[in-house]
Amino acid sequence: MREDGKIDYVELPGRDLPATKSFYGEAFGWRFTDYGPSYAAFDDSGLDGGFQADAAEAAAAPLVVIFTTDLEAMLAKVTAAGGEVARPIYSYPGGRRFHFRDPSGNELAVFTEG
Repeated sequence: MREDGKIDYVELPGRDLPATKSFYGEAFGWRFTDYGPSYAAFDDSGLDGGFQADAAEAAAAPLVVIFTTDLEAMLAKVTAAGGEVARPIYSYPGGRRFHFRDPSGNELAVFTEG
């Protein structure tokens, strides 16, 4: 069961998506679900995640994604706590999310389903 404020997903840069999928599939037995030509989600890894191959969309480092049931309320909490919005709320296949930077400059995202 998903809970507010818990790490739910990790998104990794995947510049060469076919080679990246092949590597993780062969090395660790991960399975993939493709969401268009530049994104593949993975499972069977211990924690769900995905590879972003679109250079314009990919984070420079692994992107930790936190779940919430109320995206707007969590955005308010993040900003009240001192987080800096790096990317305002937007929709994507499967839900909506926003990105923020913590006081150390780490970029994370918060998402909700639907």
